[in-house]
Amino acid sequence: MMEEKDIKIEEAGNATVETEPTVVDSSVAKKAVDQALPAKKMPFRKTGGGGRPPRRRADKPSDEFEQKIVDLARVTRVMAGGKRMKFRACMVIGDKNGRVGVGLAKGADVSMAISKSVTKAKKNIVSVPLVDGTIPHEVYIKNKSARIMLRPAKKGSGIKAGGVVRIVLELAGIRDVVAKIFGASNKINNANATILALTSFVPAAKESVRRRTGLANNSQPKFDQGAVKPRDDKRPAYRPKKFEAKKTDNNKEANK
Repeated sequence: MMEEKDIKIEEAGNATVETEPTVVDSSVAKKAVDQALPAKKMPFRKTGGGGRPPRRRADKPSDEFEQKIVDLARVTRVMAGGKRMKFRACMVIGDKNGRVGVGLAKGADVSMAISKSVTKAKKNIVSVPLVDGTIPHEVYIKNKSARIMLRPAKKGSGIKAGGVVRIVLELAGIRDVVAKIFGASNKINNANATILALTSFVPAAKESVRRRTGLANNSQPKFDQGAVKPRDDKRPAYRPKKFEAKKTDNNKEANK
């Protein structure tokens, strides 16, 4: 009598075959399956030299101007169907080497308004004549409701100014100057007045600065600030006009 065993009967036609179960290692089975399947195509790679070098992302060019926000406001326009809201930005840009500009623009959002104002400021760049880090002579400017005074200062004095005037002077590269705002406190008007003041120097001052910068490498004598003053006598300090009450004529009132 045969001992009872776990057997598996495979039917092949009319014949029956008794086989004992076999244990197969998993690694061997995996290898057999890999051999039975078609081989995967590997990507073609060149091992030798030549060919096109790999592409590199070009570095983004750095902007030569520094930017500062002077004013950012939300403005509305009344239309037939309601109000249309936009953002207004006033930007000042400069390279701190004698070039500065102011731009004002509106946009649907803040980023668009800033980018448009920077583009306008680049179109309105002005050159400022510098004399040892300061301005050639004293300037008084009135633009709309803004009244600005700029005065040269000794070396090491720093920028003695406030508000938007200080931002414009810093980005223009002026190190020593004294400034005063006499008019209104509107930032946009004061910024435009400062730009106008920096471009209103007498032609003799601009020519002297240009000659000095052109002949700086030839060890020429130092710049004579007295030669570029608008006039020899000392200009009086600027004082805003005071409104005096009108005097009434008692005789005319008596005649009436």
